[in-house]
Parts: sequence; structure tokens; C-alpha cells
Amino acid sequence: MGPLTATPVIEIRDLHKAYGGLEVLKGVSIAAHGGDVVSLIGSSGSGKSTLLRCANLLEDSQAGEILFDGEPIRWKGSGHDRRPADPKQVLRVRTNLSMVFQQFNLWSHLTVLENVMEAPVTVLRQDRRSVEARARGLLDKVGIGDKCASYPAQLSGGQQQRAAIARALAMEPQALLFDEPTSALDPELEQEVVRVIKDLAAEGRTMILVTHDMRMAHDISSHVVFLHQGRIEEEGPPGPLFDAPRSTRLQQFLSHAAPA
Repeated sequence: MGPLTATPVIEIRDLHKAYGGLEVLKGVSIAAHGGDVVSLIGSSGSGKSTLLRCANLLEDSQAGEILFDGEPIRWKGSGHDRRPADPKQVLRVRTNLSMVFQQFNLWSHLTVLENVMEAPVTVLRQDRRSVEARARGLLDKVGIGDKCASYPAQLSGGQQQRAAIARALAMEPQALLFDEPTSALDPELEQEVVRVIKDLAAEGRTMILVTHDMRMAHDISSHVVFLHQGRIEEEGPPGPLFDAPRSTRLQQFLSHAAPA
């Protein structure tokens, strides 16, 4: 079955999100099929991170649909009172959509290895020994296998973010969500993390990525979405979108956001 007819891993249809009277998302629709890398770009405040957090049900949305593997999220209430109706469904979705945050969010009192093992052992109730073997392998994969016994404070920002990526992978998710994964890092540390993300894309991992790194978005994306003031202003494959943007707003944005 071709990718266009297969069920998307995650699909968002006409999503609306407001904080009080401030409308942040004004009817946004995106989809990521298996193996897709969808990058969300746009100015600060355009709704990119909010969209990602709504997809992972970390934020409640007021209207629109979110489907995971074709299964719609069930809601109760409406408008600002709308909430997911089934906590078990929320847990299942969050387990399968691992999120990597801008600020790493590692547990400071746990070693790097324990950070990676924590969720599979406590949330998924998996066998500790098999989880440890997998966690060590993932830390090797992201290039910090020698840091298993270190605590987050002993690592550079780039190492902490790679540990956070290993932690996300430890859940064996169907898709990875990245929220500005390199924006808190110095340029040389940023490249360590970019390399890991490029490797994951080359493996065919399904990813949705909020990023300010236009070069990475150009190099790894199958689809790029430019958000402007809570709406999709332009979207498409990275080549045409970056090389020949149609909308004036995207042209202006890219002129101020030259590839790093």
C-alpha cells in the first residue's frame, strides 16, 4: 500500500486552540505517515510548539480532530471545557508519540542510564534487565554510551539532549515529536544533536519536528509546514518550499532565517 493511501501515524484535522481569548491555532491540519519527517517552521508565536503539544495531548484543544493510527481521540465537553474522555487512550497515545523537549527535561537525581530506563520500567512495566540492555544500546547509538553512570548536570547540553533522545527511543514509539531540540544549544553542540536526528530520519523514523534550523529542515524533511499566526501559510516538499517559496510571508521569513 502506498504512503498516500496508508493510515497516517498521526493526523490532525482543523485544530483550534485558544488561551482565553487569544486564538493560537486557527484550523490547522497536518498528517505524518510512517517514515515521514514533517518539519514545522515559522516565527515565534506562530503556533508551532502549541500544535506539537496538542498532538501529544499535553495541551487541550477546543475543536478539531486528532487521530492516532486512524483512531480518533475521544472527547468530552466542548470549547474551553473539552478534554480527552479516556485516560487509557491518552496514555497509549503518549506512549507511542515520544516527545523531545527544548530543555531536555531529564531527571537530575537519576543517572543517564536510569533516565532512559525509567519510563519503560515504570509506565510500560517492562523487564528491568531487558530495558537496561536496550537503554545501553540506545546510549551507544546516540554517541554517549560512556556516560551511563553520569548525572545530567555532569553532561554538556548536547550530551543531555542526546540522552533525552535515547530516553524517547526507549519507549519504542511509533513517532517522535521534537520541540526545538537544538535551540538551547551552542552551535558546536547543536551539530552533535543534528547528526543524531539525521540518522533517525535516514532509518525511516516517523517524526514531527519544530525547528529553527532551516538547513536541517531542508535536509531531512519529507514535508515542511510554514505556520503564520496560527494558520498554515504554505506547505510542501522541502525543495520547492525553500528554493521557490510562493507566499510573500514565507519569502520574508526565509530571508531572515538563512540556513545555519
